[in-house]
Amino acid sequence: MKYTVSIEIALPRERVAQLLADPAHLPKWLRGLVLHEPLSGVHGHVGTKSRVVMQTGKQKMEGTETITRREPADLHKIPKGSVVHFEREIVAGGMWSVARERLTEAGPETTLWVSESEYRFSGLLMRLVGLLMPGAFRKQSLQHMQDFKAFAEQGKDVREAKD
Repeated sequence: MKYTVSIEIALPRERVAQLLADPAHLPKWLRGLVLHEPLSGVHGHVGTKSRVVMQTGKQKMEGTETITRREPADLHKIPKGSVVHFEREIVAGGMWSVARERLTEAGPETTLWVSESEYRFSGLLMRLVGLLMPGAFRKQSLQHMQDFKAFAEQGKDVREAKD
């Protein structure tokens, strides 16, 4: 299963990249995050492996995230016109996924965030989930992006949301 979602954020690309890469901000916008701890490497840098625990309702998912691409490595003074790339792979029970994030300048103070996701499922239950609920994965990805936008632009924290 593959899909692409995108959103515009009313902040310069360099600031968006820095906010996305800062682990201190993850709980503020990544709805359902229970734990994100590096097992090896430096958080957010290529090769880093992290234990990730997410919870949606009563469903808890635990997996291992590996950062496979971060360009440029230094998120300060990013050359004008260049594209910022973040890529990660997540392996969890019955599931493998990859996310390819691209940040481009949509305007002088606006960033376009495009996220391409790919999922592969093993085991009967996870294959059924993938077949019967593909829209749920896309919807969740878009929700995370909208939550990040609200955090970045307005300082909204998903932990304070009433939903």
